[in-house]
Amino acid sequence: MKLLRIGKEGHEIPAIIDNNGKYRNLSSHIKDLNPDTINFETLDVLKDINLKNLDEVDQKERIGSCISKPGNFFAIGLNYVEHAKETGAKTPENPVLFNKSVHSIVGPNDNVIIPKGSKKLDHEVEIAFVIGKKAKRVLEKDAQDYIFGYCICNDVSEREWQKEKGGQWVKGKSGDTFGPLGPYLVTKDEIDDVNNLNLTLDVNGNRHQTGNTNQMIFNFNFLIAHITSFITLMPGDIVTTGTPAGVGLGMNPPVFLKNGDKMDLAVDNLGRQNIKVIAE
Repeated sequence: MKLLRIGKEGHEIPAIIDNNGKYRNLSSHIKDLNPDTINFETLDVLKDINLKNLDEVDQKERIGSCISKPGNFFAIGLNYVEHAKETGAKTPENPVLFNKSVHSIVGPNDNVIIPKGSKKLDHEVEIAFVIGKKAKRVLEKDAQDYIFGYCICNDVSEREWQKEKGGQWVKGKSGDTFGPLGPYLVTKDEIDDVNNLNLTLDVNGNRHQTGNTNQMIFNFNFLIAHITSFITLMPGDIVTTGTPAGVGLGMNPPVFLKNGDKMDLAVDNLGRQNIKVIAE
């Protein structure tokens, strides 16, 4: 299934894409895509619905973030070897885990805002997984049993705030629009091989990032096992899993996002994001 949220900010309705590519209104069955409904019981209910009986939703409407009000939004840093190299970091021996604020989440085509005082805003195309049931001390071999689905995340980062202001990375990762998610929350059964998905990101029509999940240092299953050995993950929790090479910080000289830039992100099976960058 490809699930999404449609409508004006704060007034989105849950929707599903049928076999003909039409958007269908799910609000008669679930109120939203949030920690109360992102679970495997919900999937069982949705599987039995005749989508043709659901009202069609205008595809020209705004697409919101594919998840509402998650409890946690975690991220993995330096999870592709070439990205670690371009930033001058050592290849990590263990996953680099940090928080993004849940308040950074926006829709996949919403504007990304350069905050006042920001000088080094950067892009990171990533794949996030979303938890579907309580996950604590999960074995790697069982990890997929806990994943509800996957989506695109743009891990927008303010590099000065991340690297030059002391403390942890969270302050450079959590601006008000630093977490575009979606367009779709794609259930794992829709993806043949999650360890062989292509990721790309263009800025103003120029390719900046190209990667494949087969280049990840720590794959999805390992990440779930590792994280849940320390932290209990709950339904609706998001973990975005790292970015391939090609970020602005890694260019020589570095090239950061500026007012009017346009970012186009794509991931196999997960759709696209089209984002404009604007100054606050």
